[in-house]
Amino acid sequence: MTHVEVRLAGEGGQGLILGSVILAEAAAVYDGKNAVQTQSYGPESRGGASKAEVIISDVEIDYPKAQSPDIVLVMSQEAADKYAGDLKPEAVLVVDSTMVSRLPATGARTLRFPITEVARDKMGREIVANIVALGVVCGLTGVVSQEGLTKAVLARVPKGTEQLNAKALEAGFALARENV
Repeated sequence: MTHVEVRLAGEGGQGLILGSVILAEAAAVYDGKNAVQTQSYGPESRGGASKAEVIISDVEIDYPKAQSPDIVLVMSQEAADKYAGDLKPEAVLVVDSTMVSRLPATGARTLRFPITEVARDKMGREIVANIVALGVVCGLTGVVSQEGLTKAVLARVPKGTEQLNAKALEAGFALARENV
């Protein structure tokens, strides 16, 4: 895996910008790769489509924005409509089936998971859906090591929520294992 472009898309308030920071840290700090993270969102603090992108590479990164993502996560219908259209045919599209019912036509390998439902029903907190999603993405693609991602999650989440977030991450890894 020399150069991988990852896009995390959803709506404001879902924690996907934090998720992208965690993913970039897992790559750069714990896995020893080059990584760059960018984000884009509307003026709303909650709601409205947002996206964050992470480029992970074994070599120097020349351009900080994803041009043709290899891995895309969509966690809202608006994000799916807006950010899931420009995928490579060999890309992996991870869909939160709790929140997304329609997808644009794409040749990408599309996998659906009840990410928000798992966060709500198994963790008791919908707010950790972003961490469940990171577990799914990492577990499916190996874009970063599970050990590195776990360390990055525990280093970044609010103090006092480490145990909840560790459980959420494991739930995401388990969802991925069921579908590999």
